[in-house]
Amino acid sequence: MDIYGIGAALVDTEIDLNDSDLNRLGIDKGVMTLVDESRQRELLHALEGHLIHSRRASGGSAANTVIAASYFGAKTFYSCRVANDDNGEFYLRDMAAANVQTHLHAGSMQGTTGKCLVFITPDAERTMNTYLGISEHIGEQDIDETALASSRFAYIEGYLVTSASGRPAAIRTRELAQQHGVKIALSLSDPAMVNFFRDGLSEMIGAGVDILFCNEAEALGFTEQSELDTAVEQLKRCAKSFAITRGAKGARIFDGDSVFDIAATPVKAVDSNGAGDMFAGAFLAALVKNWDYRKAGEFACAAAATVVSQYGPRLAPEQHAQLLDQHRH
Repeated sequence: MDIYGIGAALVDTEIDLNDSDLNRLGIDKGVMTLVDESRQRELLHALEGHLIHSRRASGGSAANTVIAASYFGAKTFYSCRVANDDNGEFYLRDMAAANVQTHLHAGSMQGTTGKCLVFITPDAERTMNTYLGISEHIGEQDIDETALASSRFAYIEGYLVTSASGRPAAIRTRELAQQHGVKIALSLSDPAMVNFFRDGLSEMIGAGVDILFCNEAEALGFTEQSELDTAVEQLKRCAKSFAITRGAKGARIFDGDSVFDIAATPVKAVDSNGAGDMFAGAFLAALVKNWDYRKAGEFACAAAATVVSQYGPRLAPEQHAQLLDQHRH
């Protein structure tokens, strides 16, 4: 394996609305909020005329990352939990179509597969209301140590911090990766995770990770700094290298030796959902190909720019091939 991921398995539905709709419905903009199933049903009923896609998409932050990496040529494995319901079957089929291996009992349990409503406003910002369902109970028993031990990178999503069993699973994944000499990559996932679960994320990071992925708001929140330059210095204490995504400003990267900026690929953004996930997937896939951090950063910025220029958190299979062709040399 090249990349072993662990995280939530969610079936996404995208919904097109404006700021006044968010305010009217009491939805906090720009962050992920956990809700129960009845709240999701209430929102869907209130927003029936706003669906961008009637088709479902398999999602979850780390899932989007390993799917992208797989389409870029990496061999990937994903540990997650889906139920033996219609959405669960759909999810596992979608992962198999992307050539992502999953552990065999992932879809054998009773319950409800997690669902995420993704609200897209005209400024391209994404806001999420997530019902985790059976994903809330992902635990250490879902770790496939054989797949993990045979991988080059372990990728842990920060969203696991919200789950009483998911956080220990993330910590155990890091510990096993360290035992087996597997490089550890972790994403801070969302500004709300940093604001409300900072201590839990610190536990997941432990003495440090090899690569940290975050956006600028998460970097500032996690380090409790107001300036990016000082946040960068703080992050060096918990990560051997990192990539901080900055939207239209591109990315700031620390490769272990030096800090440098990568310019964003200019595009008209329509939907920022999945941008960070795509960045991490492209970046890790580039490292698997032994590209250096600068080339990996340029490739990841281009991939993220492509995904925000269209609806949905994923690219079509042929778009991955086009991006690779453009950046291979």
